Formats: sequence, C-alpha cells, structure tokens
Amino acid sequence: MAMIQVTVNGEGYRVDVRDHWTLLDLLRDVLELTGTKDGCSEGVCGACSVLVDGRLLRACLTLARRVDGSRITTVEGLGGDGLGALQRAFVDDGAVQCGFCTPGMLIAVTALLEAHPDPSEEEIREFLAGNLCRCTGYARIVAAVKSAAAARTAGSCA
Repeated sequence: MAMIQVTVNGEGYRVDVRDHWTLLDLLRDVLELTGTKDGCSEGVCGACSVLVDGRLLRACLTLARRVDGSRITTVEGLGGDGLGALQRAFVDDGAVQCGFCTPGMLIAVTALLEAHPDPSEEEIREFLAGNLCRCTGYARIVAAVKSAAAARTAGSCA
C-alpha cells in the first residue's frame, strides 16, 4: 500500500492505493467516479481516457501510484454544474448513441481542442483513432467536434 495525493476534477484526495491498482481502479472503485469506462483493459479502446496534468492518458494502463501529486480530469469534471459546450455539441449533433465510448471521446476531444483549437476533419479523425465507437460511424462525432471548435472560436465555449 502507498498513500498518494491527487486532485481529481478540482477536489483533493489522500488515498491508500495497492501497488497493482490502476488509475481506473482508483477512479471507479475508490472515488466512485464511474464516468470513466473499462472497455478493454489493454489501452486500445480509449473508453478510460482521462487528462493527467493536461496530458491524455489511458487510466487502465496507468498505475495509480504513478499519479501521486497530479491533477486529473475525468468526464465528470468537464461540464461544471451542467453540460459544457462540448457535451452540448455531442448531444445536439447526435454524437451519442449507446454512450459507452462518449466519456473517453469527450476527454480526448478536450485534449485535441487544447492543442488544435480549429482542427480539420482529418486532424479530428486522426486524433480520435485511439477511441473506438461501435455505434456512430464517427461522422456525427466529427461534426460535434467541429461545432464545439466553432463555438470556442466564436467565444461561446470556455
């Protein structure tokens, strides 16, 4: 066991973690933040994507003790009190179907828009290549990202 300190979605935690626990274990089983999904446990599907100190990481591959002292953002931390503009774009553009991949997609798109505020369709598709969706065919997800980017550019999305 090791004691770690993390800030998750702006809230500080001191937690005892076992050596083998992943960040996904910590988030879902200890902190009860179940928005981050376990899709494959191999880092392939992107459902467990989170931001750690602003970097996009797979929570299923990251040992919990490795994030000691880090700031972590999960899907629960994106919208504030309600839906954020990115989440609203996903709803408005029909980019959500079953919803299982959506948390990871939203986190990945957050990282994308930080790095590339006005991404091309090709950049969006390339960036989201590590996030699997079996329902939408990606067209509506790409449209939602373009909508969110336009809203950010217009100043209506923080």
